[in-house]
Amino acid sequence: MIPYGRQDISQEDIDAVVSALKSDWLTQGPAVPEFEAAFATYCGVAEAVAVNSATSALHIACMALGLGPGDWLWTSPLTFVASANAGLYCGASVDFVDIDPVSYNLSVSALAQKLSDAEKIGRLPKVLVPVHFTGQSCEMREIRQLADQYGFKIIEDASHAVGANYLDGKVGNCEYADICVFSFHPVKIITSAEGGMALTRSQVLAELMRKLRSHGITRDPEQMTQDADGPWYYQQLSLGYNYRMTDIQAALGCSQLRRIDGFVARRHEIADFYDHQLRELPIILPTRFDYGRSALHLYPVQIREESGKTRRQVFDGLRERGIGVNVHYIPVHTQPYYQHLGFKDGDFSEAEKFYARAISLPMYPTLTDKDLTKVVAEVKASLS
Repeated sequence: MIPYGRQDISQEDIDAVVSALKSDWLTQGPAVPEFEAAFATYCGVAEAVAVNSATSALHIACMALGLGPGDWLWTSPLTFVASANAGLYCGASVDFVDIDPVSYNLSVSALAQKLSDAEKIGRLPKVLVPVHFTGQSCEMREIRQLADQYGFKIIEDASHAVGANYLDGKVGNCEYADICVFSFHPVKIITSAEGGMALTRSQVLAELMRKLRSHGITRDPEQMTQDADGPWYYQQLSLGYNYRMTDIQAALGCSQLRRIDGFVARRHEIADFYDHQLRELPIILPTRFDYGRSALHLYPVQIREESGKTRRQVFDGLRERGIGVNVHYIPVHTQPYYQHLGFKDGDFSEAEKFYARAISLPMYPTLTDKDLTKVVAEVKASLS
């Protein structure tokens, strides 16, 4: 079976992990700040906070921005549930902004209209979480302009976009956002097994998130409310969580980061091959935009009605032929939990239309030319 995504682990990665295992540190030691510094430098930002997952990063980002009961978080319905759940963890309410039918990202025009309507009834969001779906950046400059106009904070969910560019900079430089969150899950661009990172230009936000990832505890005497009893002393200043990344994970992340540009370049070669080989089929191919370079975490196609096949028929046919396609994503507002909160089918039609037709084809750097030829042949056969 050719999966839709998978990690690429080299001997250098293995050696890095073994070195960490043989060191004096397995949990949080020197590899964690080394990974944070290397990743922050790569993205061109001052502060990085490593955690055990992108979900944890989203949660502490929301907390650091003061999201709580009575507040609203808005995000895209076309995302993994964590983008929305982070708001609920904070006791806030959640709403969605429909996607653009071409980019599949949160629609700027729909956002502008929803903000105008929300202002009239006093229900503006405190936090917006635009999701860089498939690794293609949202139109962050326009979103920032709306944030300045309406007064909300921005957390970029860049889980798909490690290594992507937007305009003249790297996604993650936080030029247009307060905090940017990444995922290092094995199917993402680089991996630390599990893991995530929150980036920001604000030292204050970074310090808040560092405390929140470790039970709200500080060992910094300058932050304590009284003199330390001794060098062993620490204080819990707030209610935090155990969201720490281990040195083992960070060692793998550091090693993977050295190959990130090659990973993204290979993904573009694969996308170019798909673009050329599949262009005559009754499917909608994803669009890449000249305002940024996608990291190409996913390559989703949509099955056109004129194909005479349903998405399920094509999906099952490809799985039977050894092509491990997947679907990204079931719109969050259609999940039973969110329907209990009052959402219903039809609320965000563009996201629902995309979901009804979408299939993600295999996309990862170690796909060989032989693998790609097989994928294309089986896609053609499944549509014939």
